[in-house]
Amino acid sequence: MDVKGKTKDNMKVRLDVALFCNHKNMESVCDGSRVAKPRANFVLEKNIQLLVYRWLKSLRFPDEHASNISRLVNMEECRLFGMKSYDWHMFMQTLIPLAFCDLLPKGIWDALTKISHFFRDICSNKLNVDHIKRLEMNIVETICKLEMIFPPSFFDSMEHLPVHLLFEVKVGGQVQYRWMYPFERLDIIVAM
Repeated sequence: MDVKGKTKDNMKVRLDVALFCNHKNMESVCDGSRVAKPRANFVLEKNIQLLVYRWLKSLRFPDEHASNISRLVNMEECRLFGMKSYDWHMFMQTLIPLAFCDLLPKGIWDALTKISHFFRDICSNKLNVDHIKRLEMNIVETICKLEMIFPPSFFDSMEHLPVHLLFEVKVGGQVQYRWMYPFERLDIIVAM
């Protein structure tokens, strides 16, 4: 979404892309006296960003499902603010595949949808061993797809964490019995 001050796509990254990656479409271009940074294919144009924010502004969820996301959209600055971890979780699991379906190139949308479905699947009520094994193979492929799309600066330990979450599911059991969202939501309700 190219949020000012939050993006990891800057000129230093573009120079690193030229040195370490095979992303020809993301390398900086020298125009005589100045260096230009071409728009990455995963960055939405401003008018499309506004379209996504308008859509988020119009969303309504049932009570107790998620926060009123429309209150958390700042149309002037084109950004989301004040979202709790559960809201980001809902955004990641359900809204990303819907919001960017027709807006991003198919390869990028497919990778984002696969990571979204991965989180949805590990949070499901029923998991069997065969499903976990299939998820283990698919998440490695999905992270590789993400590495082919995004610059190296995007990846830190958090982006590689999903590979290890399945081991945690095997050892600790279903995720919904161990997460902290009910306690966070209780804090919100008490604060109101």
